[in-house]
Amino acid sequence: MRNLTYFIATSLDGFIADPKGGFGDFLFEGDHMTALFEEYPDTLPAQGRQALGIDAPNKHFDTVLMGRATYQVPGGLPSPYPHLRQYVVSTRLTSTPPDVEVVTDPLATVRALKSEPGLGIWLCGGGRLAAALLPEIDELVLKIHPIVFGKGIPLFAGEFPTARFTKASTRTFDTGVVFTTYAKEENA
Repeated sequence: MRNLTYFIATSLDGFIADPKGGFGDFLFEGDHMTALFEEYPDTLPAQGRQALGIDAPNKHFDTVLMGRATYQVPGGLPSPYPHLRQYVVSTRLTSTPPDVEVVTDPLATVRALKSEPGLGIWLCGGGRLAAALLPEIDELVLKIHPIVFGKGIPLFAGEFPTARFTKASTRTFDTGVVFTTYAKEENA
């Protein structure tokens, strides 16, 4: 069975974006970015992969799931991750390229995807979708940036059940960014 991984940048106070959905205050230079390029090339959008000359095979994920707001970030691409199967959860989105599938039931979609063979499923964002999918999230990979937003889009938004995770690994970079991986507790 495949795993659903919430792989996301977050501020020290638990926000994945500012109140308008922007994430420009996160750090995009430094040793943590080198690690990201090398270890998670599958999480880079096509535009970034092309600009950086990255043509690496997918290491962790072959599928990405994102909310409508994450998919439609300003300046976003109509098919941001053509190297992955792309799903957007939305009841309002009406047109996407053929390689981007719009779904309305995220839980059913994730459960069906988990039953298929393949690499992992990347939950790209946002906070409301993460809260809705919390029962199905197997792993959290948090890229914690040394910034405090004070307000914005939380890591998990809305009502959701308590879930326990166990720290699997932590890696600290000179930039102050910390990658921490948590695995869902088996009895959670």
